[in-house]
Amino acid sequence: MLKNFKTRKKRSVEVMDLLATEYPAVKPALNYRSAFQLLIATILSAQCTDERVNIVTRQLFKKYKKPEDYLKVSHEELEQDIFSTGFYKQKAKSIRNCCEQLIEKHNGKVPRYFNLLVQLSGVGRKTASVVAGNAFGIPAIAVDTHVKRLSNLLGLVDTKNPEKIEEELKKLLPEDYWINSSHWLANHGRNVCFARKPQCHRCVISDLCPSFNPYSDQLIPNKKVLKNEHRKR
Repeated sequence: MLKNFKTRKKRSVEVMDLLATEYPAVKPALNYRSAFQLLIATILSAQCTDERVNIVTRQLFKKYKKPEDYLKVSHEELEQDIFSTGFYKQKAKSIRNCCEQLIEKHNGKVPRYFNLLVQLSGVGRKTASVVAGNAFGIPAIAVDTHVKRLSNLLGLVDTKNPEKIEEELKKLLPEDYWINSSHWLANHGRNVCFARKPQCHRCVISDLCPSFNPYSDQLIPNKKVLKNEHRKR
């Protein structure tokens, strides 16, 4: 990890600007049409691929349209409907408890604010960040496996703890980068920087990556980047 904070901060912005030019139209990998659907989909995505969740929610969201619908069916029926996402018993329990809380405390609506979201059953900081950022446009950084791996690989952070990674990235990046930074890193992890066999030869940020360029900590490359177009308004 770069030891000088100012250098690391500049490097972090440089990385995100380059990724922004590579992935200019980023959005969540999960399919949803409302904050409530995004909340349910994100709960289901724990230890499951987004592709599998999207397959499941294609039918799930036709059957369950509001929190009350998840409470009308038996626990066993809901388990069966989400079975292929894995850990279906715990997820079914979390979803039903979450829906009860939405009805009892929030009039059936998903709360906008992070401190209220994390109080819901089955909702940790990552899920709350996904919903707050993408459903309501409130600046947040969701730390998934890609963000965790790439932020360490690039030397932006030096910790495996998701909360510490989130805290550190928020110090390094301007607030209007927060939401999209998760998407940029996730897209790059899915498309180029694979965990087992990274495609360094076609990586737009390879010069900034210590694993590819051992002298990257001595350089702040002078590259043309589009610094403002990608910022979330």
